[in-house]
Amino acid sequence: MGECHGLFITGTDTGVGKTYVGAMIARQLAAQGRRVGVYKPAASGCRRQGSQTVSDDALCLWEAAGRPADGDHVCPQRFLAPLAPPVAARAEARQVDPQLLRTGLRYWLDRSDVVLVEGVGGLFSPISEKDLVADLAADFGFPLLIVSRNVLGTINQTLLTVAAARSFRTELLVVGIVLNHPAAPADDESLSTNAQELARWCHVPILAQVGWQAQQFDRAVDWFSLARPGLYPAG
Repeated sequence: MGECHGLFITGTDTGVGKTYVGAMIARQLAAQGRRVGVYKPAASGCRRQGSQTVSDDALCLWEAAGRPADGDHVCPQRFLAPLAPPVAARAEARQVDPQLLRTGLRYWLDRSDVVLVEGVGGLFSPISEKDLVADLAADFGFPLLIVSRNVLGTINQTLLTVAAARSFRTELLVVGIVLNHPAAPADDESLSTNAQELARWCHVPILAQVGWQAQQFDRAVDWFSLARPGLYPAG
């Protein structure tokens, strides 16, 4: 059994399409015969289903990966309020467990060729009382894939995210950007120039673009070759 590789998927903001893009990558890797693990350390804005709290994002990723292993391990910490996880947890008189955020990854490292980790919100969004998403990305050690929204203003947001990754306490390796169009087309002239301008200014590859409701990327990407072994031990 080879060493598990991984990608950490973050975004420039919430609602940019991290799960949508992550699911597309998971389906592609699974179709290639890879054992794909998917891990979302915490989720808020979940829904009640009987006695269970369900994360639709986690369910989407799990189904895209071919329903590997036990789906409950995709997202071990789930909260109802559509707020940052530590705030949503407080609303339920709970706390996000920072240790479980990290140890929950081990389940997938032991069972996968490649694991896709999806953060919450943006890179500097709080995910526990003591952690930003960037803290988990640094501790896991997987390369960072940034999903940005293809709208006017994305250049600033994307450049700030790349700069934040490079200046964090441990520099985070950014392997590329996926430019996603998560809303119905609007009268936005920047749609045709954002990719070119991002490539010019941020010196990070624009790996692919995703059109509105598209089911595939606009070009072929070898996602497995972009993934790397992490720092967090299995077992």
